[in-house]
Amino acid sequence: MKRRVAHIITQLELGGAQRNTLYTVTHLDREQYEPILICGPEGILDDEAKAGEWPTHFVKWLVRPINPLKDILAFIAIYRLLRAIKPPIVHTHSSKAGILGRVAAYVAGVPVIIHTFHGFGFTPRQPVWIRKFFVFLERGCARLCTHLVFVSRDNEEEADRLGVGRGKPRSLIRSGIAILDPTPPSTIRQGLGIPESDWVVISVGNFKPQKNPMELARTAKIVLDTDPSIHFLWVGDGELRKEAEDYLAPHPLSANVHFLGWRNDIPALLAASNCFLLTSLWEGLPRALVEAAVARLPSVAFAVNGVKDILIEGETGFPIPPQDVQDAAEKILWLKNNPQEAARMGMRARLEVAKEFDIDKM
Repeated sequence: MKRRVAHIITQLELGGAQRNTLYTVTHLDREQYEPILICGPEGILDDEAKAGEWPTHFVKWLVRPINPLKDILAFIAIYRLLRAIKPPIVHTHSSKAGILGRVAAYVAGVPVIIHTFHGFGFTPRQPVWIRKFFVFLERGCARLCTHLVFVSRDNEEEADRLGVGRGKPRSLIRSGIAILDPTPPSTIRQGLGIPESDWVVISVGNFKPQKNPMELARTAKIVLDTDPSIHFLWVGDGELRKEAEDYLAPHPLSANVHFLGWRNDIPALLAASNCFLLTSLWEGLPRALVEAAVARLPSVAFAVNGVKDILIEGETGFPIPPQDVQDAAEKILWLKNNPQEAARMGMRARLEVAKEFDIDKM
């Protein structure tokens, strides 16, 4: 007999948690499971969900920002859906859907409740009272779970320190990607006017506070002041993009920073690059860093949660102190000036992630 599994996620943005939730729903064994997806609307990946061979229920009240009225209405809508669907298993993802979905599943009498921590809703940048409130919510919701899943050791250790899920059954399951053969060279550089001999640094992610694009911009400025032959590819979009563009606009080499928006050819862009840069202030486990490793790129990244699970100092790249843009710039310049070592790091990075991060193993 097939068992219904309802996966609940806040919104289908272009991120690791969303990609992996869709992959899981797509690839669950149909002889054993009947997957169902519940999420908020207006995500970049909505069309992909609508085209899937499973029911997708869009809850219009389920949004990322805190909104007491919408949150209550979203909870009621999720509860009613679960009462109608009657799944024996609910699997929640992301912070907002993780809280509302777990409570709704518990009240609806769902026997098995699983939650994956793709990161936490509380961050170092929040006021103390807000952070404490979210920790309180996570502690309470963890008690409702049958099983907890962590994507990084850092997150699991932080949960233990804060008393989230202590004593609950748990697993460490990496946020995987497809370990494909490296993408062959393309005409991307030619299309962007970048000479084949120039060094290219790529970054992929939302232009939002978590991803910290202004320190990407500051790092780029320091690098370009030293070496005008380096180019930066920035893949993504969001609320802070204009601020980053305006910061770099007066620089005489601003044309060396290519703001590409969201792209569907990220493997080809990675293949056209020489190293990867990540300046996130917090993470669960950064999928883009894994994708860079699969593409054989050495990386320079702020050593926040999840990064240390991927980067090995001096072996696959450089995990550096968060917000140290001077160090980030120096490491990029070192990689550029030591191409053989950079290539060796990139090869080692691919070998390391292939051990744990294959999406089918996930």
